[in-house]
Amino acid sequence: QVKMMESGGGLVQPGGSLRLSCATSGLPLGFGYYAIGWFRQAPGKEREGVACMETSGGTTRYHDSVKGRFTISRDNAKETVYLQMDNLTPEDTAVYFCAQEGYYCSGYGRRWGQGTQVTVYS
Repeated sequence: QVKMMESGGGLVQPGGSLRLSCATSGLPLGFGYYAIGWFRQAPGKEREGVACMETSGGTTRYHDSVKGRFTISRDNAKETVYLQMDNLTPEDTAVYFCAQEGYYCSGYGRRWGQGTQVTVYS
């Protein structure tokens, strides 16, 4: 059974930081095969891709709005992906999801976690 579970969300003031984790297990071809992406959905808005990381070469992709502030990383031994979020703004408020993509980052999640709420308030 595939499991993907996000954690690390919470309340933070503008300029603050949070580190999200996405723990996985049971991926059919093994965690190391897949690109893993972070997505977010704010109230009244469509879900958008935030960051993604492939295993091969460690290729990363970021949404323009988070470049220079967010950093995605992965620990293949722990089957976990992280999203370090710095210099947060109220516009980052959303539910954040991790998703298994294909071998490459594509912006399309195939298996999803339940999400973790991030609220940036002043």
